[in-house]
Amino acid sequence: MKRFKKFYVELTSRCNLACTFCPPTHRATNYITIEQFTHTLDEIKPFTDFIYFHVKGEPLLHPHIDQLLDIAHEKGFKVNITSNGTLLHKAGPKLMNKPALRQMNFSLHSFDGHEGSQDKDLYIAKVLNFVREAVAQSDLIVSLRLWNLDMDNATNLERSRNREILGYIEEEFQLDYRIDEKVEPGKGIKIAERIFINMDHEFEWPALNAEEDFGPGFCHGLRNQAGVLVDGTVIPCCLDGEGVINLGNIHKDSFQNIIEGERATNIVDGFSRREVVEELCRKCGYRKRFNHKANGFAAKPEESVTV
Repeated sequence: MKRFKKFYVELTSRCNLACTFCPPTHRATNYITIEQFTHTLDEIKPFTDFIYFHVKGEPLLHPHIDQLLDIAHEKGFKVNITSNGTLLHKAGPKLMNKPALRQMNFSLHSFDGHEGSQDKDLYIAKVLNFVREAVAQSDLIVSLRLWNLDMDNATNLERSRNREILGYIEEEFQLDYRIDEKVEPGKGIKIAERIFINMDHEFEWPALNAEEDFGPGFCHGLRNQAGVLVDGTVIPCCLDGEGVINLGNIHKDSFQNIIEGERATNIVDGFSRREVVEELCRKCGYRKRFNHKANGFAAKPEESVTV
């Protein structure tokens, strides 16, 4: 039976921020119910042990995230959460000492990406306070992310908006070096026990109105990852935030039937031939980051942490 290294379960399509780097979803605002979540985990359990509370939306907005983590633990899953970190004052206590929670990824670039952000000092303090407490109480892994570099700044990471945040982190962890002198775009460095920082170029979501590339390509979608949106739509990877490649609905058909269906099979077989069969995939810049040396591939968004 096919096994996925990761499976993305979207808890909500709603986000509390409007970041310039993340296009708003055109889908209806929705939250996964306890029953839908339980059913989804039952469907995907034979295929994966690792789930990610992320596609679009802010997972800490879900009012029952603590219950979802408990259910995930009961069913034998390990959970990674990607968050902008602005809701830790409310949701943080619900995350503490949850055995299912393996890793928290904080998108620190969200603060400057959202035009209405205020009080950076308080924002960073909340995130770092949570990190300090959570890591001390559990085996949680943390990734602090600044994915806002552009190509012109690839060798000049001294932009003021990042330097300020990096300064906070350097002071918090009493580092005797400047992070931006050590880190390389696309790679993570360890700054403390189970705490990493990642810096990378600004991420661009694929869209149907983007330029199409008919050249050869490869992707890990449906090979080592898949996902489901909050309404049950099964998608091939975490980059299909609008469910353009709708493989079926996990609440109307079994997950096994869906991933063994014609559309899913054509995607996998196509990439095996280095042929890109879906229009959205031909407009995805992330697949261009992959290389084919020794069957190794460049990191995908959720694989860039060196853990």
